[in-house]
Amino acid sequence: MSDFKPIHRDAIPPALEKAERYRLLNEPAQAESICLDILQVEPTHQRALVMLLLALSDQLQGGSGDSFRQAEEVVARLASEYDRLYYSGILWERRGYALAVRGGPGSAAVACARVHRAMAFYEQAERLRPSDNDDAILRWNSCVRLCQRFHLRPEPGEVFPPGMGED
Repeated sequence: MSDFKPIHRDAIPPALEKAERYRLLNEPAQAESICLDILQVEPTHQRALVMLLLALSDQLQGGSGDSFRQAEEVVARLASEYDRLYYSGILWERRGYALAVRGGPGSAAVACARVHRAMAFYEQAERLRPSDNDDAILRWNSCVRLCQRFHLRPEPGEVFPPGMGED
């Protein structure tokens, strides 16, 4: 097996653009690879870390169990508390969505629990957000709609978070 070749530091901005393009083309493994190359040169590059965890979360729909764990490790490397909370919410929301789409016995309650966890992260992020950033609110609302669309309900005895009441 060959060794990896390092990219040049000057090549990072266009490499990030390529990674974003690969995500948009639904080729998250390519985006992941590019981000890993960038992070070999600049291990704390925040945009590359965010792009990497999004590319990993894109792969959750395919059932890649390792992608979630890897993405959680990337979240821990983000510099701001807001980003760690917000992107943790994204991971849990996408994990819940992937299960809701797959379906199966008991999946609605488990998907609901995952979405509920995402909403808890979004609530925490909302408290730390800059005044001109409502991304956590937009994601919260997306979670409510996700629960409505897939009729996700908690196990009997569990309580919905505020805003997720029964239809």
